[in-house]
Amino acid sequence: MAGVKGRSGGARPGAGRKPKKPAATGLADPLDFLKAVWLGEVEANVAQVRAATAALPFMHKKLGEGGKAKDDAEAAQKEAAGGKFGRRGMPRLAAADGKAVK
Repeated sequence: MAGVKGRSGGARPGAGRKPKKPAATGLADPLDFLKAVWLGEVEANVAQVRAATAALPFMHKKLGEGGKAKDDAEAAQKEAAGGKFGRRGMPRLAAADGKAVK
């Protein structure tokens, strides 16, 4: 239809930007909601983003945080360091200037 007068140009089916999903998508997890906002799949207002950011620490912990497992790992590391090649204290002197050292 390139050469037909009045038929070239205009809207084509499927062309253009795809419509965004509404904000109520049923995403119960704040991390999934924030990812959807970040990727542009969901249009959210500032209050929704702030609420999801505030709720995030209650559902997901930070990568660096740990509980008992982290403490146990640190204790095991300290125990392993005190083995054959671990750091030792200062040597005890048997005598100093001919006098016994207590």
